[in-house]
Amino acid sequence: MKVAIVLFDGVQALDVAGPLDVFAEATTHLPADQQYEVSLVGREAGLVTCSNGMQLVVPVGYLDSDVQYDLLLVAGGPQLPDWNPPADFLAWLRRQTRGAARFGAVCNGAFVLGHAGLLDGKQVTTHWADAGRLARTFPQARVQQDKIFMRDEQLFTSAGVSAGIDLCLALVAEDWGHEHAMRVARRLVVYIQREGGQSQYSPYLAEVTEEAPIIARVHRYVTEHIADALSIEQLANAVSVSRRTFSRVFARYAQVTPSAFVEQVRVDTARKRLESSDAPLKTIAFECGFHSATHMRTTFARRLNVTPKQYRARFRDAPMAQHISARSDVTGSVSLPELEELAEAA
Repeated sequence: MKVAIVLFDGVQALDVAGPLDVFAEATTHLPADQQYEVSLVGREAGLVTCSNGMQLVVPVGYLDSDVQYDLLLVAGGPQLPDWNPPADFLAWLRRQTRGAARFGAVCNGAFVLGHAGLLDGKQVTTHWADAGRLARTFPQARVQQDKIFMRDEQLFTSAGVSAGIDLCLALVAEDWGHEHAMRVARRLVVYIQREGGQSQYSPYLAEVTEEAPIIARVHRYVTEHIADALSIEQLANAVSVSRRTFSRVFARYAQVTPSAFVEQVRVDTARKRLESSDAPLKTIAFECGFHSATHMRTTFARRLNVTPKQYRARFRDAPMAQHISARSDVTGSVSLPELEELAEAA
């Protein structure tokens, strides 16, 4: 299988190295005629300097290559949201994706796909810090800002940096089965239990704390009083503004209602407890401000499409070896949706 990782000056090194290592490790267990043949493709052959200063040798430029790749992944980098790709590159990218079985992006490489018109009408994700801008720049894309990775037909996108490893493990599992992917994960000492639907980070706020300090103060207050019943008046008083100003700031910067904001903070706090402790669900619900365990369950189902019990089963901290042992009796090839079900064993 011919795989291209497309990169540029300023690329995030791990967006390249992570997928490279996954496919290289997967290849060591495959017959010679079925191995992944991974190529680094840049604007032109030569050296590419990563955002961390490391240099990579790129053997081929996209205009010099007549290879049709089976899988094409665009790596991300800090400068990509501001980059306007040249027209000849976008034309090459569109030609490649028409012939590829699968294509996608790691991190904010999704911006490049967007400029090529390849995100229109598709469900996509990217790094949490860039999700809002991706949605504004490409309004026809259906951006899901709180996912590790996503698939929409032959298009794959992932969150930032290490999420590219999760994405590529999913691709290996789709090609060769989950046992093969778990072997790769164990070799790389990473977890295979993160599924596409797992949340990235807590909520909405990563970009706005400098621009809207009131939102940051509310977030801190809610976190410190998570078990309390919190009204709009109480939150406004806590940050010393009028209710009118409070509502205006939330509408402008948080882009959610205060009640939805509080609910999301409760969900994220409960997620962390579920991932790190064995406390009863009833206790976690009470400590996180839900009315009851039933209320927490319905909120989780609405926001995360899983119950708290299912979330804990999937994402509770556990050594990789335990996860593999739990699934050692299962063999066969699985699709990407089926791969997500493997997390339930972790």
